[in-house]
Amino acid sequence: MRCRLCPRLVEHRTRVGRERVARFRDWTYWARPVPGFGDPAARVLIVGLAPAAHGGNRTGRIFTGDESGNWLYAALYRAGFANQPTSVHRDDGLRLRDAWVTAAARCAPPANKPTRAELDTCRRWLLAEVALLWRLRVAVALGRVAHDAVLALEAARGHAVARPRPPFAHGAEHRLASGLVLLCSYHPSQQNTFTGRLTRPMLDAVLGRAAALARGDGEGRSSSRAGRRVLTKTRYA
Repeated sequence: MRCRLCPRLVEHRTRVGRERVARFRDWTYWARPVPGFGDPAARVLIVGLAPAAHGGNRTGRIFTGDESGNWLYAALYRAGFANQPTSVHRDDGLRLRDAWVTAAARCAPPANKPTRAELDTCRRWLLAEVALLWRLRVAVALGRVAHDAVLALEAARGHAVARPRPPFAHGAEHRLASGLVLLCSYHPSQQNTFTGRLTRPMLDAVLGRAAALARGDGEGRSSSRAGRRVLTKTRYA
């Protein structure tokens, strides 16, 4: 990918790759849009926020080379989606089974905060990517921005989005008009993992539910929040 549609992101990803940081001084940074990664026959889509400046923007693989990636891929390994619990660089032997990992924005944004316009511009790439994932059954949104990106993606694909919009909450589960099941999790950022807002058992529970839904288990169950299952009332536009 060589997209240059968002000048602010192009400037930031390039500058970070040029200036680097001391601990990665010997790296040649990827410093381009970071594509999705995983199994082309995946039934589970995992959507994050954006590549980290010194993670995916450095290594060229999403959620690779930073603490968020350490958490995510270790959890994917425990859930049976990955062949190893670590993701260090593009050629480290990591393989995913039945899962595809991507992000709402493909370029590392300043302060890890893409603008609304940048997310809207980047949606075309997520739309094209999902069009190729013909077996999808479940989408796992890591954080509110990813949750909103999945709902916007559904609208872009021509599917109705419920009113009121399905809310974001850790552990929430929503069956969308397309048939896709949306699961929500806090993002495995250091801000969440260091403070205990997101724990390994919490992330494992969401990915375990995703694995069960991908297999077709528990289809009659509805969404949960704080351990309580509730039916989601859906009204479509």
